[in-house]
Amino acid sequence: MNNGIKDQTVTMAHGAGGRQTSELIDNIFAAHFANPDLTADDAAVLNPPVGKMAVSTDGFIVSPAFFPGGNIGKLSICGTVNDLACMGAKPLYLTCAFVIEEGFPMDKLEEIASAMEKTAKEAGVHIVSGDTKVAGKGQVDGVFITTTGMGQIEDGVKVGGELAKPGDAVIVTGDIGRHGCTILLEREDLGIEADIKSDCAPLWKTVEAVMNRTHDLHVIRDATRGGVGTVLYEIAKQSQVGVQLDSANIPVQPEVRGVCGMLGLEPLYLACEGTMVIIAPKEEAAKIVETLRQCPYSKNAAIIGEITEEQPGKVVMMTEIGTQALLPQPGGELLPRIC
Repeated sequence: MNNGIKDQTVTMAHGAGGRQTSELIDNIFAAHFANPDLTADDAAVLNPPVGKMAVSTDGFIVSPAFFPGGNIGKLSICGTVNDLACMGAKPLYLTCAFVIEEGFPMDKLEEIASAMEKTAKEAGVHIVSGDTKVAGKGQVDGVFITTTGMGQIEDGVKVGGELAKPGDAVIVTGDIGRHGCTILLEREDLGIEADIKSDCAPLWKTVEAVMNRTHDLHVIRDATRGGVGTVLYEIAKQSQVGVQLDSANIPVQPEVRGVCGMLGLEPLYLACEGTMVIIAPKEEAAKIVETLRQCPYSKNAAIIGEITEEQPGKVVMMTEIGTQALLPQPGGELLPRIC
């Protein structure tokens, strides 16, 4: 922690473009984001990737900005890196823009920048350019971050939501719903005490491990806003296939299941920030799960269902008593809102 900023807050002067702006950038952002590609000029000059590249942009306005298992800074790196990874792309470069509320504590801003530094290093991505704006008191809820990532698509990998085929296995890389449940408990005064931490994690190396085992993958999707259930409905619509799930095989942390039971929520519709859905040929599924379980963020990976020809565009759940139930299609306001 930079002791010179202790007890300081962000002021409108920090966004005016003068000395205070330079000090903010130098003391917080440049200090944590330093790497050979980071520029102080108007645009970064970069070496383009070989072959195809993937580009993704995300805005992060999560409230609260700090939560068990992470903060908005860690989330902003993970969210964009994971979106690139879902296209089979190795993350290379990332830009970030901050909109900071006047009065935001400077030490909290440095904590966010520090989390971004640590997470970017783990993901192997360079932060190369950025922008900082200060908004008046009440115009922003603390701090908003927008990140854009660029990555190199690995040779021989072609994935997309329209490529799911009947007979494919549906795999999740970990237990579901932890991030959404964490944010809900932090945000709402529900009087529920539960030992739940967000699963927020950078997943490129997880995806890379799977691709090193097999390139025979059809869909990789990050189960963020709307959770696994929403993702599966999106894939079913894109590929015009049905999805059949086995409820007994869906990994849910007991604490998450308990909170959902008390509040009448479905874990399949709660956000994940460290869990992906992978759809691949059935004959590849076992070795994909075996590979995932050797990675630090996917030890709870499981095959949870299969792609079918029946009921295209629908997701059906096989219950524990052997009956089938149509999973309701998500609509309206998904709770809790995570961004």
